[in-house]
Amino acid sequence: MNTLFKKILVANRSEIAVRVMNACHTLAIPCVAVYSKADVDSRHRREADESVFIGEAPPRESYLDIEKIISAAKESGCDAIHPGYGFLSENSLFPRRCAEEGLVFIGPPPDAMLLMGNKVESRMRMADAGVPLIPGMKGSGADTAAFERAADEAGFPVIIKAAAGGGGKGMRVVHERSQLADAVEAAKREAANAFGDDTVYLEKYVSNPRHIEFQVIADMHGTCVHVFERECSIQRRHQKIIEETPSVALTPEIRAKMGADAVKVAKAAGYVNAGTVEFLFDQSGNYYFLEMNTRIQVEHPITEMVTGTDLVVEQIRIAAGLPLSDGFRSLSQRGHAIECRIYAEDGENNFMPSTGKIVHYTEPIGPGVRVDSGVQPGSEITINYDPIMAKLIVHAPTRDLAIRKMIAALNNYKILGVKTSKRFMIDCLSHPEFAAGRTYTNFIETHMADRPDRSGEIRAIAVAAASVAAASRTAPAGVGGDGIAPRDTVSPWQTIGSWQIGDRIHEQV
Repeated sequence: MNTLFKKILVANRSEIAVRVMNACHTLAIPCVAVYSKADVDSRHRREADESVFIGEAPPRESYLDIEKIISAAKESGCDAIHPGYGFLSENSLFPRRCAEEGLVFIGPPPDAMLLMGNKVESRMRMADAGVPLIPGMKGSGADTAAFERAADEAGFPVIIKAAAGGGGKGMRVVHERSQLADAVEAAKREAANAFGDDTVYLEKYVSNPRHIEFQVIADMHGTCVHVFERECSIQRRHQKIIEETPSVALTPEIRAKMGADAVKVAKAAGYVNAGTVEFLFDQSGNYYFLEMNTRIQVEHPITEMVTGTDLVVEQIRIAAGLPLSDGFRSLSQRGHAIECRIYAEDGENNFMPSTGKIVHYTEPIGPGVRVDSGVQPGSEITINYDPIMAKLIVHAPTRDLAIRKMIAALNNYKILGVKTSKRFMIDCLSHPEFAAGRTYTNFIETHMADRPDRSGEIRAIAVAAASVAAASRTAPAGVGGDGIAPRDTVSPWQTIGSWQIGDRIHEQV
């Protein structure tokens, strides 16, 4: 029997569930998947040693139901649960219930999770610890007058934020004093609807910063280190889409100082296991603590690529009570890594979600190319879950080579059946401002708004493919649609049955 854990339940789905299962396989620990009615034929279910059905497709009836997850773990003989990211990963009630049932939660202590989940309380704790904060309220304001005093002191523009915030909800940028009262009330309403908590606070608005975060990892024996930074400034709707490491903005001196402050944050929170400390980095070289994410981060693979580590394996070891591996005490950064999130959404149409069945799927391969994916041919993309399908990661000796390798890999990534953000990523990476490293958080609004309209190009490709398929059906035996290829040539267009590109083109093959 494995000395770490007997069996681990992975309380998640899609790519992060597959990623955690890979770590379990590395450690020779059997793993159990949970799946909803929408995920009966899912990749994460197939890659587990066992699987347990937990309910209907809506997350509240399956992946967000703590009692169903606990029951699945106990019924399948698991002694530990890995939450992945999203769903229950930052719900402090979940690790408490795990402890009550004698299950090990592979993540941070619930008290640290609770503290960092409240931006007001975490700001106050970090202020006491001497971590640089964005000027603004230490706590929440009692009334409009308190917000006005704080805004006058910080200077306009300011931003109103939800204490329990995330994903841009409950946020309002305010440029003038006359707009402040209405903005506070609007932010409170949105925060209450999104998080069930209308607490908001005020900060100085930092214009066009970089978003730089530090991976930290701490064991139960008092050792805490940082695993260098990731720059995540390329965002749409406050959500990251391209990440890279190292950041071109940091000097060795600033990197060392920010890394030390990230460790200071983790220690002040009593943190154990893997977490991420996020900073804003302004154009004058100042940085400010933003928040801490108390889970494995979507973009953790680029850190693994430049440091040669396996963060999920280390999470499991730490949860079993082992000290941090020796390799984490003397890490260095080697080369440059970039990650692109592959979303099922229409980059040509304001990132609208795209649903449907994946009818053809081929991942790029090659030295320094990694794909963390949760889909396969036949996978259904539905409205029930986050539209991220996969993460494409590349590693190269230099940033320039990494950019070129990523563009090539994106071009070789074939996904048919739903629209994806792939073309948008290529345009971002090809932009001269990206190549120059001027990647501020307003990059997409500033540089991508006037990109060429490629909807006609994409439609033309789809129509051409449909024409080939139709011609193949009507061609005489032994002659293909173009009069040259044999009729029985193996082609996805002849073997996949009905297919769809986006929501407009349909063809029976």
